[in-house]
Formats: sequence, C-alpha cells, structure tokens
Amino acid sequence: MKTGLFKMIVVIALLVVGQSTYAIAQQTKNSNTSAKTHMKESGKETVAAGKSLGGNIKHGRVVRGGKHFGKHVGRAGKHFGKGTAIAAKKTGKAVKNAAKP
Repeated sequence: MKTGLFKMIVVIALLVVGQSTYAIAQQTKNSNTSAKTHMKESGKETVAAGKSLGGNIKHGRVVRGGKHFGKHVGRAGKHFGKGTAIAAKKTGKAVKNAAKP
C-alpha cells in the first residue's frame, strides 16, 4: 500500500515539474523572426522535399514519396508566405513614414 502511494506521488510530482518546464520553454520562444529567416527556411524545406522524394522513389515507395514531398512543399509555402507578409508590412510602414509631410 505504501509503495503504491509513493509511486503515485512521484508520478504526479514529475508531471507537475514536466508541465511547468514545458510552459516556461514555450514562453521564451522567439517568434519575432525576420523575413529573411522565413525565406531561408522555405528554401531549406524545398530541398528537403526533393531529397525525401528522391530517396523514396529510389526505394520504390512512390506514394509515400509524394506524400512527404507534399508535406515539405506545403511547409515551404507557409514559410514563404510568412516571409512575404513580414516584408510587405515592413515596406508599407517605411513608405507610410517617408510620405508624411
């Protein structure tokens, strides 16, 4: 009885510590990345798409290769879109500030 209760307390304590560590890690994440970073990540993702497709085709896994290729290209598009949005906002603010009389 005592060992079962002790195990339960230890598991609960570990869960609490693990969740608090995870929450702290999420708060310190830098989400203010530049347009350049997103564009570079888009290119890296496209390279990964081609490599995964080629490797899967080489081993005869055509459908799996297509699936992974699509996932990588989608992620690349996401990064490219975010980079474009950041660049457009930055340019728009600069033009707005420059055009003030």
